[in-house]
Amino acid sequence: MKFRYLLLSLFLLLQSATLVFASVREVPLDELQPTRSQRQSTLIILRVIDEYHYKKHSLDDAMSKAVLDRYLQVLDPNKSFFTQGDFDRFAVVSDRLDDDLKEARLDSAFNIFRVYRQRVDERIDKALNLLKMDYDFTINESYRFDREKSPWAKDRQDLDELWRKKVKSDILSLKLKDKPMTEIRSTLEKRYAGIKRRTRQMDTDDVFQLFINSYTLSLEPHTSYMSPRVSENFDISMRLSLEGIGAVLKNENEYTVVQRTVVGGPAALSGQVNPGDRIIGVGQAADGEMEDVVGWRLQDVVDLIRGAKGTTVRLQLLPEDEGAEGRTKLVTLVRNQIKLEDQAAKKYVIEGLGGMGSTRIGVIDIPAFYRDFRGYSKGEKDFTSTTRDVRRLLSELEKEGVDGIVIDLRQNGGGSLVEATELTGLFIPSGPVVQVKNASGNLDVERDPDPEQVYGGPLAVLVDRHSASASEIFAGAIQDYHRGIIIGEPTFGKGTVQTLIDLGRFVRYGDKNLGRLRLTMAQFFRIDGGSTQFKGVVPDIIYPSAVQSDDQGERSLENALPWAQISAVKHDNQGLGRLEPYLKMHQLRIKNDPGFTYLTQVETLLKEVRDQHSVSLLEKDREVEWNLREKRRKSEKNQFLKAIGHAPEADDEDEKKKRDDPAADKDDPVARIMLNEAAHILADYIGGQSRAAMVN
Repeated sequence: MKFRYLLLSLFLLLQSATLVFASVREVPLDELQPTRSQRQSTLIILRVIDEYHYKKHSLDDAMSKAVLDRYLQVLDPNKSFFTQGDFDRFAVVSDRLDDDLKEARLDSAFNIFRVYRQRVDERIDKALNLLKMDYDFTINESYRFDREKSPWAKDRQDLDELWRKKVKSDILSLKLKDKPMTEIRSTLEKRYAGIKRRTRQMDTDDVFQLFINSYTLSLEPHTSYMSPRVSENFDISMRLSLEGIGAVLKNENEYTVVQRTVVGGPAALSGQVNPGDRIIGVGQAADGEMEDVVGWRLQDVVDLIRGAKGTTVRLQLLPEDEGAEGRTKLVTLVRNQIKLEDQAAKKYVIEGLGGMGSTRIGVIDIPAFYRDFRGYSKGEKDFTSTTRDVRRLLSELEKEGVDGIVIDLRQNGGGSLVEATELTGLFIPSGPVVQVKNASGNLDVERDPDPEQVYGGPLAVLVDRHSASASEIFAGAIQDYHRGIIIGEPTFGKGTVQTLIDLGRFVRYGDKNLGRLRLTMAQFFRIDGGSTQFKGVVPDIIYPSAVQSDDQGERSLENALPWAQISAVKHDNQGLGRLEPYLKMHQLRIKNDPGFTYLTQVETLLKEVRDQHSVSLLEKDREVEWNLREKRRKSEKNQFLKAIGHAPEADDEDEKKKRDDPAADKDDPVARIMLNEAAHILADYIGGQSRAAMVN
């Protein structure tokens, strides 16, 4: 049985186990019962996964325990509602969920959810009462806001104390932003009541999806089930996905976080929305009320952000490097259609490089591996494609007399496999580009059939932690052929292939609207035999900003498929030569470089923020901590700006205006640090090759 590949598409919005679409009405507790269709879906899902999933596994007692643990983690990720007593009660079924799944018995899963909903009601009611209390912020105590790895609360008294500190911390966070107490209580009352309301709106389809995805995510992170309603909304989002703000979101604790922006979309074009930013408020039009969305479910935030083309939405963002009390920024976006030309490759030239300052490096920025499949299928001669655009840009740059070319794949999340293959072909003679292995062990080799090598000159490829999928195939092939220098950070590490399967196709009679399964059914392997999965592509010259790369991308996902090795495919070495001399030149150049010093400082600060799991409830300490972090952030940024001859950041009010100005980041010198160094490295290589040629 063959399924159509959804090759390389990073629909990562399906990864979140919390991606559910609740009904509008509050669902009575006794209505939360499994249905016949859901039992039928369970049997089909297990059969499809068993036969066609790339990763073979046993649905046994060990998997049963993993499914229960994941289900409880999905329901209560911060361990704020269940107690140890609840966990012990649920653990009774930990060794029989595997049998329940095989027999399509879903009662245990629904029983657990009903208890969860009761616990949410209890906790939120108490939190609303806690809001009425007065708090003393001169008492030296702390609140652990990240409880993912903490034990369950011993009992309800422990939870009472946890929530007392949570409410106190939430009040203090807003107090430090100079909010009046009446506004603070109103904001938090809406936030807490919203959690209760949205939980009560979850229906049987939502519960079933959460439980089944607890099973699929216990297998690996890219396989997920979509209920019929979610499937319908997914189709709508795909039809309308090019009429929004162009951002993929995910849940982290209480926050909706920007996972990536879509090239050509309003978010990316603004220069103000970045991966890791937390969305804490959403407002409609220029003056609509800003709704606090902390604690909201992912889809509710998406629904609030989504809207008609040409309308305005305002996002209140908390940047990744800011703590809970950090500076927010207000970004105003106009929802718009993302056009293919907005994603098109672009070129420019960096001059004044090399020992004599005469080396000119051409840069081709490729935001995505795009291809107009509709135009291609209609036989249009001038259909849009990455390869066609880059071929033209290469010709233009050679006419401009550049000495070498850097392909910039930073932030490139992937796209068309065909384009990754054909683009590689512009830089090599004909040959293999990537291997694709399916669940049956069958191996296909994607090849560049065109013997023409459009560009044979000095080449470098710049990648970062966000370069994924098709980007990794291209960079990996260039590296395996020894055709160019790979520079930057280890890439994302997504080397698997998914397909969408309509469960109704397995039903002969009755209701066929059972939803869909997104199934991992193949894996990519480089022509040297190594996978791009998990490890990604490791650059020949690694930037120091990659210090935290082990915590990024696929490597950060639970149950991600491991790196693997198969036999290499015969391919020709293009004779890049030894890179050690240029690595040493790079290391010497950046040793005291203000740009890389600043990037390292940014990474250090980010790590400190990520590693912080608790905050002080002593107002003066918390304020001092934030002020010190803000002073340090600004000082490090200004040292960098001063070193390169730029004006320092202005005072807070002017800086706020700058952060809210879409044009402010257009020529951001920080964004040029990695690229400029890649051009220097390639210029060093060109100089070295010229000297070697003169000697010979």
